[in-house]
Amino acid sequence: MKRRLHPGLLALSALPAALLMGCGGSDSAVPQLSAATPATLQSCATLASSLALPNTSITSAVDVAAGALVVTGVSTPIPAHCLVKGKMNQRTSAVDGASYAIGFEIRMPVAWNGRFLYQANGGLDGSVVTAAGATSGAAPIAPGLSQGFAVLSSDAGHGAPTPFFGLDPQARLDYGYQAVGSLTPMAKNLIKSAYGKAPDRSYFAGCSNGGRHAMVAAARYGDQYDGILAGNPGFHLPKAATTQLWKAQQYATVSSLDSNSQPVLTSAVTPAEFSMVGAKIIAKCDALDGVTDGQVQDVAACQAAFSLQNDVPSCSGARDGSCLTPAQKTVLGNIFAGPKNSKGEALYTGTWFDPGIAGANFASWHFGSPATRDAGAVAFIFATPPSTTAAFAATTGLQYALNFSMETDYPKIFATTSVYTESSWAFMTPPNESQLNTLRNRGAKLMVYHGVADGVFSPLDTANWMDALQANNSGNASSFARLFLVPGMNHCSGGPATDQFDMLAPLVNWVEKGQAPDSVIANVRGAGANVVNTELPTAWSATRTRPLCVYPKVARYNGSGDVESAASFSCK
Repeated sequence: MKRRLHPGLLALSALPAALLMGCGGSDSAVPQLSAATPATLQSCATLASSLALPNTSITSAVDVAAGALVVTGVSTPIPAHCLVKGKMNQRTSAVDGASYAIGFEIRMPVAWNGRFLYQANGGLDGSVVTAAGATSGAAPIAPGLSQGFAVLSSDAGHGAPTPFFGLDPQARLDYGYQAVGSLTPMAKNLIKSAYGKAPDRSYFAGCSNGGRHAMVAAARYGDQYDGILAGNPGFHLPKAATTQLWKAQQYATVSSLDSNSQPVLTSAVTPAEFSMVGAKIIAKCDALDGVTDGQVQDVAACQAAFSLQNDVPSCSGARDGSCLTPAQKTVLGNIFAGPKNSKGEALYTGTWFDPGIAGANFASWHFGSPATRDAGAVAFIFATPPSTTAAFAATTGLQYALNFSMETDYPKIFATTSVYTESSWAFMTPPNESQLNTLRNRGAKLMVYHGVADGVFSPLDTANWMDALQANNSGNASSFARLFLVPGMNHCSGGPATDQFDMLAPLVNWVEKGQAPDSVIANVRGAGANVVNTELPTAWSATRTRPLCVYPKVARYNGSGDVESAASFSCK
């Protein structure tokens, strides 16, 4: 039986032709913001003693010479800049007795382009990573700091990348959205003190949980940011995290057992079996975009063309990597369809079949993450009330995942108590996500990208959000928000994909010049790249390029020209 096409994809055929064209150029219905103007750093060392910012402690301010900061995988030299470190809203929790603060650093180049970039970090946050402004795509060659942005990084309100801060109600809210609300005006005031003027334009960027931060900023702080870049956004993170636990339960039914009779999830589907399924997807879908090149650009058509049941061989004997057992097919079919409760209600959006499922990153999110990351996040941050440390320590992460009930535990992501007055769904997700009126009305812009083979956050969920945004903006959401799908790419990077691209520069041009991006050129990371992608097929050129198209357009081969070059493809 053919896999049924998701209704959201079927609906694309009914959209007006003008919408499908992606609305190139600028739109006169929204304001056009002016361009930022550069300035030179006036002071650095004196900032620590001279600044008096509300609820803020500046712990250090030092000059960093050009080239002194080396960022792994970045080939562009980091310019001379001022590094300021500090903390906001220091306090002791009345609930768990722990000390909390919003830690941050901001790096301000001597030669400033007049722009501020909030670098949203991923995972559970909990550490102040280097504020270099590394955004958009794998191994960026020129991060924001190199381009002249003043860049902020923070720990989002807790001092360790562990989930136990979820015991404190305020730390939950800071992680969800309030750290951004506190840091943004502080950073702008600090920048004004350093340069003698506030930022002309403010930008926000991140991937994964950083992409969630970006989507939340678009909804909550659209009055504060002019351009927002959200990569592989986990903007429905509580649902995605509980789905990870459910995936572990699915895989456990076809896993071998270890010496303690616990399922070995990695045995459920081996790398060879994932690669085989990926090859079957390519065989069925590769030519749908007009050329057989090892990539599937037309993801919607592929979902209609590919059938897990019919196009993947069923094992008649032992598993040898060339087939799947009927039980494995059932499990994978369930996982790609997404979880449902006993009433048949969808609890999180399913995902797409894409050759990128052969990527190692895809499997690691399915097999490793539920026990090591998602169990603790759900237990302490997303469940209300949270688990106690004693109860969680009494089991293993894997066992927590296997015991999690989508019937009785899943509803806790929507629950509140007198102590935890906002549910995780409320503090983690963007309110009115399919409206974004404030962002739109002031001329700000939002660019979103998502790897089609993301193993944790559903790209289909993001596409459904874009469909809803279009519907609620009379089919003209592309005047201020655009989605770019990245075929083959796993979570933020990796997989058989053209996963190196810069969306920050196109975002700036859209915000400040009115140049709406109809496509973004993406490169593979072949031999000679600053960080090589070892998962690229050997048949691909080491310099292959492809256009990433504005959803729902697809990169289609023009019928002639070098198949390794983006110039031979058009977004249609």
